[in-house]
Formats: sequence, structure tokens, C-alpha cells
Amino acid sequence: MLFRLEEVFKSYGAQEVLRGVSFQINPGDHAGIVGANGAGKTTVFRIISKLEEADSGQVIMARGLRSGVLAQQPSFEGGLSVREQALSVFKHLHDLEAEMSRLEHLMAEASGAELEQAMHDYSDARHTYELDGGFTYVARAETVLAGLSFNTADFDVPADHLSGGQKARLALAKLLLREPDLLLLDEPTNHLDLNAIAWLEEFLSSYKAAFVIISHDRFLLDRIATKIIEISRGRASVYPGNYTAYVKQRDEQNLAQARVYEKQQELISRTEEFIRRNLAGQKTKQAKSRRNMLERMERVEAVDEDNIANFRVSDLDGKKRRRSAIITHASGSTVLDVRDLVIGYPGKMLASGISFMLQPRERLGVTGPNGSGKTTLLKALIGQIQPLSGSINWVANLRLGYYDQELLSLDANSTPVETLVGVKRNGAGPLTPPPPEGELRNFLARFLFTGDDVFKPISALSGGEKSRLALARLIYSQPNVLVLDEPTNHLDIRSREALEMALGEYEGTIITISHDRYFLDKIATQILHVENGGAIRHVGNYLDFDEARKRAAKEPETVQSPAPTQDKARPAKPKSAGKPGKASRTLSDVELEIAALEQEQSSLADRLSNPDSSWDVGHIAELGSRHTEIASKLEKLYTEWENVSSA
Repeated sequence: MLFRLEEVFKSYGAQEVLRGVSFQINPGDHAGIVGANGAGKTTVFRIISKLEEADSGQVIMARGLRSGVLAQQPSFEGGLSVREQALSVFKHLHDLEAEMSRLEHLMAEASGAELEQAMHDYSDARHTYELDGGFTYVARAETVLAGLSFNTADFDVPADHLSGGQKARLALAKLLLREPDLLLLDEPTNHLDLNAIAWLEEFLSSYKAAFVIISHDRFLLDRIATKIIEISRGRASVYPGNYTAYVKQRDEQNLAQARVYEKQQELISRTEEFIRRNLAGQKTKQAKSRRNMLERMERVEAVDEDNIANFRVSDLDGKKRRRSAIITHASGSTVLDVRDLVIGYPGKMLASGISFMLQPRERLGVTGPNGSGKTTLLKALIGQIQPLSGSINWVANLRLGYYDQELLSLDANSTPVETLVGVKRNGAGPLTPPPPEGELRNFLARFLFTGDDVFKPISALSGGEKSRLALARLIYSQPNVLVLDEPTNHLDIRSREALEMALGEYEGTIITISHDRYFLDKIATQILHVENGGAIRHVGNYLDFDEARKRAAKEPETVQSPAPTQDKARPAKPKSAGKPGKASRTLSDVELEIAALEQEQSSLADRLSNPDSSWDVGHIAELGSRHTEIASKLEKLYTEWENVSSA
């Protein structure tokens, strides 16, 4: 056993958060903690890590347990660089290096017994240094940094100059490098792109020590968790297996509990009726006996579904609406036709050669690393910014709803009720006169805004509440095309499940950016992956796409034409390039060079993420330098490709 919680209670003022939480973590456990926002997941972590004390109950820790918790708002002082901060984890190795250096100097000057003792001490120190990874720790640190999306140019940046997201990634890197007996990770994927999440997933799946992770990333929990701990109504329930196994067990238990609850409610109702009719009659003794029975009865709780938002677009008026009310363009017509799109800003191209078509009810998931141009693509599609070149053609009768991940559509000085007044409905103007306040409050109740919550200033709402309100406003407008930029941010797992169910029933077309791979796997019918200045379209859900990428990564030496379901974004028309009087290059020549460099870049990235233990720092630095060099060459080749294409 590493630690055990027994009947732990915790309150903040009048709010009781934990009401008898009990569970145990053993060596080697890979446990995921799930639950609604505010259920007490982080409180459990703070109690385990001794940042807070339980009001009652026991927290039993193994003697000498080395635990490490991921800080939510890390700060770095002292002027150390990113690399130096990562290496600061290995203080005992630095001390050994200093001791070995001292002994080396002593051995050069000593003689006799003093020399013999120095040689003996040096041998012991060197042996310990080797066992503790002294010859590989620098390579390990740089590998972890690279896996968490730091490039070699970032290594020498002062850590206190990093953005909030970069600081969170550096704190995670230091924690992983420390390798404690118990890792406590609270939403470690919050500031990671898909590539970094995939790396972390691989790291944790092979992690030998125990960890407990709070996460809304169900794809991650499916691949790394061996048990799931659900915090609900102040208590903990433990389910063996990964996230999918937990969902199956949870749903079966909820169904059984709902049946028992209904039967008990029927019994209570019949008994209360018997008591009411007979308490003052001839059967008064029986009535009193049954009243005592009710008082002693252990009540079965109802299944907790009150705190799950209803995101369904199809029942805005409380009834199932016909398909024609949702999608008004002709069946079979193309909703969106994008050809040879180049996105970015003047002087900076982000991605080129983007081409795809969407038919009614198709769902496009957009993926790619941070900074690759995903949000810029969405803004170009909805007309907020102009593309650098290419064409975007939408179908007629378009009613587009856009969800902005920064929630800029919400007025911080407004209230939830005021947010709905003035919203354009069904492609027309706002309702005149405005709908009654009661109607708006009923609608907002579906998104868990009840009582005085509907009159709170938006500035006082939590991140999850703002996300639900933005989605409420979007759904209230009755769009037939949804363009969503990270819609699951700030939503807990049950809210994400509700959103997936609603979008699954939605009759319109969807384009969505998301780092939530589970969400994409449920929603998307095709994937557009934007990276390294280009784009790849894959027909199928996220899991299909992920497996295709892994198959391609295993064959780095072979350049193949894309499979029928995977379209490379750049066209291949032979044209001449170059200036008069100089040897010219065809478009095919440029594309072949780009393909070769992209192949080498991908191979280098894989090698840097999975280094050989025999590599020294110089070799890793050499690989990193080559990776940077390729990126620079590709930028020039992309510009050359654009010039040749437009010639």
C-alpha cells in the first residue's frame, strides 16, 4: 500500500465537499480520478499531498513515500533556463559530479594510503553515479522536454520568461524527471497539443511506479488507467479497468440503482397512503408499525442526473423537431467546397494546399499542433479573416453558428438571460417582442443555470459555466452549420458525454477543432490534420486516423503515395520554376525535396522522442540542430512551392 483514505470528510464553510471518501492506492497502480467539476477531485489531491487537512477520517501513508504533485500555477525564479530548470531535478547527481571532480584532483596529488582511500571513494561515487543514471540524465531531460513540445531553441530561454502554458509544461517535465514513488497529476494535458499528449500517454503507459491522474481526457484514461475512481456526491467509487470499462460498469450500476429506487418509491407511496387512510381507524396499530418501518428504512438515492446539461438542438421547443427545420439546403448538395486554400497573415504563411468538401451531416475534425493554424483556418472559413489565396464556397441558406474557444462572444457585464435576448433565430432577426423571461429561464435551466444564476454577471461565472452559456447561446440561434473551436474546454466528462450525444443527433454539418481525441472519435467522419505548413485529409474517425499515422511512422524510409482515404493537401502539376537564364526546377522537383525533408523531419522527431541510452548530449544536440535546419529549409521550400504553383 502507498496510501489509503478512510471515511475522509471535508467542508468549506457550510459546503460539504467530501462525505466519507475511502479508497487505496498500491504500488504500480495507474489510477484515474473522474467526476463533475466541483465534485472534490482536487480537494482529494490536496489532502493526499498534505496541502490541506481532512476534517475527519484517516489518511494513511506508507513510510518514506516520495510523492510528487503537479503544480497548477508554477513559477520559476533564479534566472535559470528551461534546460537548467529541468536538470535541477538531478541535484544528487550534480553533487556526485562535484565529489568525483574533487576526488580526481585529490588523486592527482595524493600518494600512499591517502591515494588508496581517494581511489576507493571515487570508485564508489562513480558506481552510484552510473546506477542513478548519471551518464544519461541530460539526454533524458532533453528527451522529456522535446516530448512536451519544447524545441532546442527553447532550451536556453529563461524559464521566468515563458508563457503560462509553457511554465505548466516545464513543471510537468520536472515532475516526470523526478520519478517519485507516486505521481499526482491534476489535468496534466491542459496545455499540451495532440503530439505532446500522445508522448505523455506513451510515457505514462510504461511508467513503472504508481500514479493518480485527474483528467477529462477519456482517450488518455482508456490507454493508461488500470482503475478508475469516481468522486460523486462526496464519496468515492472504485472501478477496475480503463475508462471504457468504467463507463460500462457505471451505466449498469445506474440502471440497477434506478430500478431499485423506483420500486422503493412505489413501496413508500403505497405505505404512506395506507398510513394516511388507517392511522385513525381500526388498523391504527398496523399503520403505526408501517410508519416506524418507513422511518427506519434506508433510502436508496436517485441516480444523479440533475447536474448534466442538455445540449440537444433538436428539442428547442420541448419537442422533437423535423429534419427540415434544421437543414434547409437541398439534400445531397455540397455544404462547403474549399480548394487550394493558403492561410496565415501578411508575411507569415501557416498552412497551404488545404482542399476538402463537406456534404450535409458530415463532420470534419481539425487537428494539429499548437500554432499550426487551426483557429486561423476556422476564422478564414467563417469570413473573420481573409485567406492568403484559394477559394471557400458555402451553400446557400446557410445559418452558421460559431463557438469561439476564447468566449469573446460573451459580454462580461451581461447576464445569462440578457445573453439570449437579441440572438438571431433560425437565420432571421431577434424575436420581436423578446421572449418572456420565464421561457428564457426554462431554456437556460437545460444548461444548469437555475435560480439566481441566470442574473449573475458573466464575469463571475467559472470557465465551465461560461462554456455552457456560450453553447446555450449558439444552440438558441438554431444554426444548420456548427463551427466549433475547442468546445469541450472547461467541460467535465458528463457534460462532454451530453454534448457528444447532442451532436450525434444534430442534423446539420459540423466543423470542430479539438484536442479531445475521444470527442473527435465520437463526432468526426473525417479528419483534417494541419502540421508543418501543410494539411492531410483522412476519411474516417480519429482512431482510424491515429492508426494510419502510426503505420506510416513505422515505414520512415519508404515514400509512398497517400492511401485512397488520405489526401495530401498539395497538388502535383508540373510547372517550370526559376528565373530566365538560370536552370529551372519543376513543381515536381520542389515537391520531391519537400517530401524527403518532411520524411527526415518526422524520423528525427521520433528519434528525439525515443532516444537510445547510448547517445551522449552531443549526439542529441546534433539531431536537434538538424531538426531545426530542416524546418528552416522547409519554410523556404514552401515559399518556392507557392511561387511555382502560381506561375
